[in-house]
Amino acid sequence: MTIEIKAPTLPESVPDGTVATWYKNVGDTVARDELLVDIETDKVVIEVVSPTDGTLKEILKDAGETIVSNQAIGSVVEDDGKKAAVAANVEREVEELSAAQAGPDSNEIEVMISPAAKKLIEENNLDATSITGSGKDGRITKEDILSKLESGSAAKTADSTAIAPANIGVSIEGRLEERVPMSRLRAKVAERLLHASQSTAMLTTFNEVNMKPVMDIRNRYKEEFEKAHDGTRLGFMSFFVRACTEALKRYPAVNASLDGADVVYHGYQDIGVAVSSPRGLVVPVLRNVDSMGLAQVEKEIRNFGLKARDGKLSIDEMTGGTFTISNGGVFGSLLSTPILNPPQTAILGMHKIQERPMAVSGEVVVLPMMYLALSYDHRMIDGKEAVQFLVTVKELLEDPTRLLLEI
Repeated sequence: MTIEIKAPTLPESVPDGTVATWYKNVGDTVARDELLVDIETDKVVIEVVSPTDGTLKEILKDAGETIVSNQAIGSVVEDDGKKAAVAANVEREVEELSAAQAGPDSNEIEVMISPAAKKLIEENNLDATSITGSGKDGRITKEDILSKLESGSAAKTADSTAIAPANIGVSIEGRLEERVPMSRLRAKVAERLLHASQSTAMLTTFNEVNMKPVMDIRNRYKEEFEKAHDGTRLGFMSFFVRACTEALKRYPAVNASLDGADVVYHGYQDIGVAVSSPRGLVVPVLRNVDSMGLAQVEKEIRNFGLKARDGKLSIDEMTGGTFTISNGGVFGSLLSTPILNPPQTAILGMHKIQERPMAVSGEVVVLPMMYLALSYDHRMIDGKEAVQFLVTVKELLEDPTRLLLEI
């Protein structure tokens, strides 16, 4: 019996997708729920798995081709031979037992690597023997590879085993250069940024905040906070999210969005937090932040970061938002101008905390300072409102008690 492999159902906001990578070839044996192909959209990568045990019969859409919702992209011939399956399982177990007794070799390593992990190993020129698998029976998973890459230990391995990619060519001047197609996510980000810079009257106002009060609270309570909230760490972002939430209530124009000729004032605060992922910048959204405490904000942001790293963020998690916070400080940025995320009318840029000499009550004191940047659409927000909003954020962070008293 032949079963169609169909593209997933895409949301209305995503008209189509692109076949990114097939992990199986025609004629390969596949297991039920085994990853077959990745579909890349403007926002996320969606994994398509096998609907049954069997053999991949045909591939209708090759890598790079465009697909739409529920379109047939291949087919699998269902395996009705249960005896054959049992025999294959027995044979595989015997082979694994023999391999375990004989010691690890290249064939065993090949068997014990998931398709997604194998792809990452090949792309990053990693040595599979240096990676410890956390999956069943020591199987190397995608998460194992990402953890190794994140730790930085993979960089040395890549340098020592680097091989020139097949798409590296020679320029007219005789120098090496590599040409790769832009990913859909990167292309969409580029399109939105260009649209924002060309279609809005964007202006940026700057201020600076003394981070010592927040840092003192964090240093004093971080261990108790982590114990009380199941390992959730107290970071700086939750203070900024809460400060922005209070400021947005006072200046609703900063929390508004433009819909054609209409201005939409939102009675809620949904704050997007820009997160860096292997595929590019993504902005998952914290919903109804006004009802969230510091611990819940930190927990949600941490979960978003893990999902972004693993490519597991859903489209719903990145849709909407009334305001955005971008933290370039984690990469060392001292000052920058964030670009609007339409149809939102404002975005806050955080930066690196750096000790600087400041004049306090007539004396020079060294304080941990951070520059803040608020980019806003001047068509919607007057300069006075933008400046007052940023000053409010500054005051709330420099005296965090205000967040509790809502003053």
